[in-house]
Amino acid sequence: MATVLIIGASRGLGLEFVRQYAAAGARVLATVRQPAAGRAVSEAGGEVYLCDVGDQASIRRLADGLDGIGLDLVVHNAGIFGADQPFGALEAIDLLEVMRIDAVAPLLTAQALAARLAPGGVFAAVSSRLGSIGANQAGGHYGYRAAKAALNMAIRTLAVDLAPQGACAVALSPGWVRTDMGGPEAPLAPAEAVAGMRAVLDRLTPADNGVFFDYDGSALPW
Repeated sequence: MATVLIIGASRGLGLEFVRQYAAAGARVLATVRQPAAGRAVSEAGGEVYLCDVGDQASIRRLADGLDGIGLDLVVHNAGIFGADQPFGALEAIDLLEVMRIDAVAPLLTAQALAARLAPGGVFAAVSSRLGSIGANQAGGHYGYRAAKAALNMAIRTLAVDLAPQGACAVALSPGWVRTDMGGPEAPLAPAEAVAGMRAVLDRLTPADNGVFFDYDGSALPW
């Protein structure tokens, strides 16, 4: 039975990851920031852990609490969109907060959990097509785009550092999904997006280490 850890599972994509992996027979561990949010995770079949990825000490406590557990897959889903300020009205404090949560926190989480990855384990970060430099033809969304681009570079670099222990790292774009972040007009339901990302993860090979995948399985440009 595979052991899966979902970081950021209180709602949306994270909670859907819990549902689908639990239904598939995996042992699912899942993090929430507040104890009250753990009920939905438990009802979906997950084991609840508390972790605030914005607090490095909290990440370390999570890693300590997982001592002796081999993780076959870690999905880092926690993130924020932040204040979507237009060019001309950008504020440093808002840009830095998105970078801290969306780029720095996943890297620190990977660092803390690397020793917990089982042989052949995978660290997958939920990124976004908006973080693709090569695919950016629209502009805007400065903070979110920059943070996800930084996350992608971190994952690409992490892939090199995890390879000697037989583990790998990938970035995943879920598409535009009907969640609190994506809004009601998004074309994809969470179940569809997560099913696509799970299919990508299920067929990973060592040659896929460090690749940026769309939910439909296609490789995205960095």
